[in-house]
Amino acid sequence: MIRLAIAEDHQSLIDGIKLMLEAEDNITIVGTANNGKELLSIIKQKQPDVVLTDIRMPIMDGIEATKQIKQEYPNTKVLAFTMFEQAEAVEQMIKAGASGYVLKNSSLQQVIEAINTVIKGDLYLDADIDTNALNLDSSNKKKGALTKRQTQILKLIGQGKTSREIAELLFIGVHTVDTHRKNMVQILGLKGKGELLRYAIEKKYDF
Repeated sequence: MIRLAIAEDHQSLIDGIKLMLEAEDNITIVGTANNGKELLSIIKQKQPDVVLTDIRMPIMDGIEATKQIKQEYPNTKVLAFTMFEQAEAVEQMIKAGASGYVLKNSSLQQVIEAINTVIKGDLYLDADIDTNALNLDSSNKKKGALTKRQTQILKLIGQGKTSREIAELLFIGVHTVDTHRKNMVQILGLKGKGELLRYAIEKKYDF
């Protein structure tokens, strides 16, 4: 069971997320906060596995909260949940110690995918983020460490499958496949979709 804490200054959004996650058997919400200071207090009391946090919050923002969380609770995974898709915001959160970054216009399925990805120790970046614009060091990029799901998708890419075909075969959303494509480009240190396809074709006999 993944123990999740949520930090967001709009209570209505917290209530909506809680309502949507109630049906998930492997996720339980152990606490919610409206600012970073409250979040740190909840983490001290509840010690969640994953924290879903906004960046812009009163009293203490998500970036400072993330830094303190990782200093005091290094095993807690932090997942940014925000409307900001600018490279600077992504870099600040990842460098602060966040394991993932998902945008607020994402579907519930994507949020769940992000939570399940970071709990495994992998980096999750929303498909709408321009990873080529990011300036992250090699330890943040985690090059070469593909998840089991990403390896499945890479194999299908090497077979010439489209994102829609892959989504149907794996019973996931097309946007989720595109998210994995972007993350794989980042993880493998490639420059774009063309290089990912070439890499997949070259590696298709290695699986």
